[in-house]
Amino acid sequence: MLLAAGAGTRYGQPKILAQRGLWLDTAVAALRRGGCDRVLVVLGAATPPLPSGAEAVFAPHWAAGVSESLRAGLRAAAEDPDAAFAVVHLVDLPDVGSRVVARVLDAATRSPHGLARACFGDRPGHPVVVARRHWHAASESAVGDSGAREYLRERDSLVLRVPCGDLATGADRDHPTGLDRAPD
Repeated sequence: MLLAAGAGTRYGQPKILAQRGLWLDTAVAALRRGGCDRVLVVLGAATPPLPSGAEAVFAPHWAAGVSESLRAGLRAAAEDPDAAFAVVHLVDLPDVGSRVVARVLDAATRSPHGLARACFGDRPGHPVVVARRHWHAASESAVGDSGAREYLRERDSLVLRVPCGDLATGADRDHPTGLDRAPD
């Protein structure tokens, strides 16, 4: 799932619209090519047309923070009885490409705990992969702009950290810069 509901106040516009939709296209492609069968895009402040193969999920309380987007996305994912893992990705990480997604997803599917996250150097980042058995509790623990951070922190010893600094910086973009595009 791609969390992309925010207003992007520091950026000056919803980040889903950044670079004329390039970040949206790049993130959807990263999830698709990285091994996701379905790509749910959580919308809120803006509702642009989505790339082919992406499905819209609206977070009605998106302004309350990323936790509301996470909840909306996990609720939608849970409607699919075949969904075993959720790959949680953010629209404002344009250099995180499909190889990062694939690496973290592969690690999570091999982990006995079903929790994995990309790390860039010493810094944890996204995508985060969460097995279905964690979805309800992760949703319940999410507050404001913390998303699943507290849930993952409480289970720190269970979360597999997947080094991805060789593939991307994982840096989020809070201010407009030049053209940012993910590697394939």
